[in-house]
Amino acid sequence: MSFRRSHLLIVAAAAVLPRLAVLLLERGTLLDEYTEKSDDFARTFVESGTYGFIPGEPSAWTQPLYGFFLIPIYEVFGRAWLAVGLIQIAVALATAVLVYAIGQRAISPIAGLLGAVAATLHPYLVWHDVHVNREILDTFLAASIVLLTLKLAGRPSVLLALGTGAVTGVAILGNSRLIALPLVLAVYVAWRVGWSRTAALAGAALAAAAIVAVVPWAARNEMQVGCFAITTDSKALWKANNAATYDILDEGGWIDDVPNIPGSPPTPEMAFGSFVQNGDRISVDECAQMRFYQELVLDFWREQPAEKGRLSVQAAGMLLSPRGTQARGRPGAGTWLDTARDWALPLYMVVLYAGSLLGVALLPRRFVVLAVALLSYQLVAAMIFAGATRYRAPWDFLFALLAAGAAAQLISRRRRRED
Repeated sequence: MSFRRSHLLIVAAAAVLPRLAVLLLERGTLLDEYTEKSDDFARTFVESGTYGFIPGEPSAWTQPLYGFFLIPIYEVFGRAWLAVGLIQIAVALATAVLVYAIGQRAISPIAGLLGAVAATLHPYLVWHDVHVNREILDTFLAASIVLLTLKLAGRPSVLLALGTGAVTGVAILGNSRLIALPLVLAVYVAWRVGWSRTAALAGAALAAAAIVAVVPWAARNEMQVGCFAITTDSKALWKANNAATYDILDEGGWIDDVPNIPGSPPTPEMAFGSFVQNGDRISVDECAQMRFYQELVLDFWREQPAEKGRLSVQAAGMLLSPRGTQARGRPGAGTWLDTARDWALPLYMVVLYAGSLLGVALLPRRFVVLAVALLSYQLVAAMIFAGATRYRAPWDFLFALLAAGAAAQLISRRRRRED
């Protein structure tokens, strides 16, 4: 596959220049506001060699991938906004090139160009890609998975299936909601190549490689934390699945606003807060909490199916909403970011949604089926857990490619009529 140099230059400019502008604008707050747990884990690891909140107390209270990404940056450059920002911009550039490659392979070079530019100018990602948020890796890995899956379906081989599975396993370590994605990919490959021994071998190799990528981390958690799991934070799932959730989300809050159960033990995050403020070391049994909240979720699903159904519909709406979710307590409330959320992002997504619907009707089935399957998977995951822009945005490049492919088709047809 050969890339056109002019196309790559356009894609690079679209990916890099807006993010550099945001990086310079946000440099004073980049590492001080709105960071996530992975940043705390990475800092503790650099200082003490412990992957957790508190030195000497290993934790699995978050998915590990983004923390592992930050650790070498902090080790080599220190916790510096310029290093984090520039390296994440490089990842965003790599993602844009992958999206271009997907479009070129599955549709046409012009569709790849238009899709990559549209995807990399995503208003949500332009801002978040230079901040301490895991979406930067989620998007890169999502694009990698799509490109590898297309290649695997076009020319099945065990080696390529192993590579696709390994990348998918790494993506699961960044976002545990993708735990069943290898099955979706295996079924798609079987549909493309036919239900045969070749398809079975490819699917088995893909699933096996994903498991191999994930198991060492889960085994580490069993040895150091006490349970075989990707993450012990089942409380997040409970916060998205209880009787108080619907009203809180409906009023513009987020699942973090769900009140704690009276008398419930402190979470690792709460213990960390106490450690930072007072130097206290509070004993926390993460595995017991994981099982406790898992049981509460199962009880909720079993005893209140109608409420769960209502939450699922709400989550689907929040996932697909053109506007950015989490209205209360959002970063940059009352600033120019509000204007971007209220106007730029909705306008951008409405155009993408409309174009992608046209793309579904016009583009090759081999790409449309994969795109629809992956987007449907995200919808189902949201209905189980919770829906928010941050969960959809890493996969929005699929909408961009569908819309770009439709635009390229219409342009081509018009030129043929004119000729």
